[in-house]
Amino acid sequence: MTLILLLLILLAAMLYLGVPVAISLFLSAGAILLALDIPLVVAAQRMSAGVNVFTLMAIPLFILAGELMTQAGIARRLVNLSESTLGSAPGGLGQVTILSSMLFGAVSGSALASASAMGSAIGPEMRKRGFDADYTVNVSTTASITGLLIPPSHNMIIYATAAGTGISIGDLFLGGVVPGILTGLALMVVAGIVAIKRGYPRGSFPGVRPLLRAAVTAMPGILTAVIILVGILAGIFTPTESAAIACAYTLVIGIVVYRDLDLAGLRAAFVNSARTTIMVMFIIATASLFGWVLAVLQAPTQLAELLAPAMASPLLTLILIAAMLLVLGTFMDMAPLILITTPIFLPIAMEVGMDPVQFGVMLMLALGIGLLTPPVGSVLFVGCAAQGIQIGQALKTIWPFYIALLVALLLVICVPGLSLWLPQIIG
Repeated sequence: MTLILLLLILLAAMLYLGVPVAISLFLSAGAILLALDIPLVVAAQRMSAGVNVFTLMAIPLFILAGELMTQAGIARRLVNLSESTLGSAPGGLGQVTILSSMLFGAVSGSALASASAMGSAIGPEMRKRGFDADYTVNVSTTASITGLLIPPSHNMIIYATAAGTGISIGDLFLGGVVPGILTGLALMVVAGIVAIKRGYPRGSFPGVRPLLRAAVTAMPGILTAVIILVGILAGIFTPTESAAIACAYTLVIGIVVYRDLDLAGLRAAFVNSARTTIMVMFIIATASLFGWVLAVLQAPTQLAELLAPAMASPLLTLILIAAMLLVLGTFMDMAPLILITTPIFLPIAMEVGMDPVQFGVMLMLALGIGLLTPPVGSVLFVGCAAQGIQIGQALKTIWPFYIALLVALLLVICVPGLSLWLPQIIG
């Protein structure tokens, strides 16, 4: 227990000092290896083993597919479809932002990409029509979390790898559909209430013909998620192959159909995806080492003993796990937390009766809320930067949207059918 506390204190201290997450994970784990007289060559071996997983090959391809979708103009067409559908609802462009984020999340699988794309595509227009900057940030950032749940989500693939229990990625993708939609609807309700209180304008319904035209124009982009999901569930291709097909399909759509993807856009997509992939894979490698050190120190057993009194009540145990994930998400990024916390919390959750698919959905949503919470809060940082406001200004008014996300998280915990109904129906 002493070494576990030392490991966590070292990690927290380095994160507080601004040391990059991957470096903090490596140095804190390396210090414990030295304390245990374990050769540091073991660290290199565990890091190599952590990324030497076939399933992880899908991650750089999904990241590239998301970048290509942004450069190909898919985001803009999804916004047009959303405005034709919900522009006349209370909050107008606020509702459009949420629906657009849900649709874009379904084809990119990235909360960060969704917040960036929606903030750039809709933010200036919202400001022009009289919406406050904090409302614009609150809507675009919280709505981007739905992309972590609605398939395809590369974070689900990281979770399946960390779980190591043969969880079907197809089941995980399906399990996130209903909670993702539910989360989006909860945010729409809050966005509408806040918009009415502030007196924001509504748009006007353009008519059936413009709506159908916008739907037809956006359909090639939406079909990306459909092709991936159906292909995996039907056994036509693996998740890794589906990611490659998504890249190829997006290239065809961007170059041949939409004709918005030029050489400059291709270069930007490849450079951005390469930079993101390097960062993500390095974090996965060091997080794998950190998780292995925790396993050597028997952290899961120690935590189970601490939670033993609460485990008499399965619901209380799951709420405590969710609370820990929410706290951890405030100071560490999502990918390393998935790899570190899954081996610790998943066995405890399964012991009290939670299905691994339901736990995966709970994990995505809880850690997604952490992406909106300082001091890390990478999605919130991106949203504020896009609108040119301070984080403190957004945090003063974001609490109703936090409540909506927490209610959705509580429903995921208390109602297993939200996550398990669709996988069971489709089988």
